[in-house]
Amino acid sequence: MSSVTPEDVAPAPQSVADARPEEAESGRAGEGVAFPAPRGGRRSASAVLREVLADAARPIDPALGDRVRGCENWRSEYVGLLHELTAACGRNPADSVAVAEAGLASLRQRMSFERGDQRTVLADALESVKPSVSLGAGSIRGTAPPIRELVVPYRGRALKGGPLREQLDRWVVRGVVEPSFAEAIGLVIENPDWLALAGRNVVMVGAGAELSPLGPLCAWGADVVAIDLPDPVIERRIGAIAKNGAGKVTLPVQAHGAQGADVSRSLPEVRRWLDELSLGQAPVLGMYAYGDGARHVTATAAFDLLATWFLDSREGGALGFLATPTDAYIAPEEAIRAARDGYGARRLRKLVQAPLKLATGGRVFRPAYRLDDCVADVLIKQQGPNYAMAKRLQRWRGILAARGYQVSFNVAPASWTRSVTKNRILASAYRSAHRHGIEIFEPDTSRTLMAALLVHDLNRPRRPGGDPERLFSDAAAHGGLWRAPYEPRSVLGFAALVGLPGSLLSSRSGR
Repeated sequence: MSSVTPEDVAPAPQSVADARPEEAESGRAGEGVAFPAPRGGRRSASAVLREVLADAARPIDPALGDRVRGCENWRSEYVGLLHELTAACGRNPADSVAVAEAGLASLRQRMSFERGDQRTVLADALESVKPSVSLGAGSIRGTAPPIRELVVPYRGRALKGGPLREQLDRWVVRGVVEPSFAEAIGLVIENPDWLALAGRNVVMVGAGAELSPLGPLCAWGADVVAIDLPDPVIERRIGAIAKNGAGKVTLPVQAHGAQGADVSRSLPEVRRWLDELSLGQAPVLGMYAYGDGARHVTATAAFDLLATWFLDSREGGALGFLATPTDAYIAPEEAIRAARDGYGARRLRKLVQAPLKLATGGRVFRPAYRLDDCVADVLIKQQGPNYAMAKRLQRWRGILAARGYQVSFNVAPASWTRSVTKNRILASAYRSAHRHGIEIFEPDTSRTLMAALLVHDLNRPRRPGGDPERLFSDAAAHGGLWRAPYEPRSVLGFAALVGLPGSLLSSRSGR
């Protein structure tokens, strides 16, 4: 197994990209949700997550579970293993549920909650660990009038009404979004009274994250509970959004006056604080936190425990998530057909690409979908197994919750977020993505569209039952990745090389 890196040993703030640099790199091992430390060894996210994935696969494919457990190069092999597990779940809807149940049960038994000398299995943390401090509640009321219609910022324009519908149609024609996405946004355009989510409170973990729906919901006049790190930068960001909005934002307040709470370190305190708030009927709990490396996993593990309690204790509760476009999904048949048609119609490009395919042993310009395979595989190895597994854990929670509760879980388009722009390979590839029919969205466009999808899902809930994997494929805004003719990994290096000059110029100009 590869050596442990700093990202393997650190616990998790909710929005690590905005955390203090020294905390982002080292953290405080053994405080809050943590990976266990073997006797005489070091904490390793890789070792635990490999076992979790093996346990998840075993109920439906024992051989795959054994191969996961025995893989020697986890940081490279996880991509293929997640693809295989996704494909297996696509064959039988019941298998998705079995995988989700086994995977989350394994996570809760293998991870721990630690405080001082006390160490508790994560599954028992909310019952065994008592809150050590009390959090207060502060609130900020917006000063602006509520926006009464859906307005989407896009390339310097404010699209609404007819022009917005025309843009939705263009995205559908180009394969940037699925038709069900355009239909859902169209319903929000027709029902502007949905925007304020009247009568609901939306609790956001990671409220200050770049793609969280905090800004749009505040502008529309919604009531929001914003939880994020007690960090001055994040506090100012949330405060500015709240003041410039039209709704009410409630925040946790520390004893020393700082606003915010780290869910992974203060899980019992956050649970009690939420329990004491007057959230009313049908509240929503959303997961929008992001963290580098293992921090993303520990934040997700904390949210999983919090979400289970939330749904059990709140009448009519709902969950909200954003799905990453860089994962593996069961694609709609129309998307698979479009990708295969595109691959078959290459003609001149096929001749130009042939020498490169031959020189690389067929590793470049591979078709997007393997024979008899319905998996849209956009897993990017450079993002790492911790990121991929954190997002997969969230998907498992969504699948289990959707059996009895409202769940909004939508694939967001690839966007120019800070976490992307600091990764040179991804940033370079994004620069030339348009050459392959892929659209990369600005964060304000993605943020508004995904907030509108949340509003749609809460007003038009999914019917229970059916294929659990449709939770992610319905209304997907994948930017064109699911309908592109090539497997994204097979053109990533080429795209990064083509986009490198633009990426270098952008970094020099301070994008």
